[in-house]
Amino acid sequence: MLRYLPFLLVLALWIYAFIDCLNTPEKEVRNLPKVAWVIIVLLFGQVLLGPIAWFIAGRPRRTPSYRGNRGRTWVAPDDNPEFLKSLRDEGDESRKKKDDTRDDEGGAA
Repeated sequence: MLRYLPFLLVLALWIYAFIDCLNTPEKEVRNLPKVAWVIIVLLFGQVLLGPIAWFIAGRPRRTPSYRGNRGRTWVAPDDNPEFLKSLRDEGDESRKKKDDTRDDEGGAA
């Protein structure tokens, strides 16, 4: 079973590179047209030259400037100051409502 592991790893890398190449938009592919990269990955996949070339030279770079957020790198809502401010505002409103209902109940008793 262990002797099949290198073959399976090569096959998995080849399939991942092929699917990644197909799913990458044409305008984001670097250095060659997308069709050329697909052919390179298919022809040289078994010797790992195609997939490695795709990952190094053809795949788009994922940098912060690539993101659509334009520099915002919030991961969770509690990292977003606007979200935290909205929570504080909602909390203040609910406290005011509770205070108003307590005043109404206390005045009637």
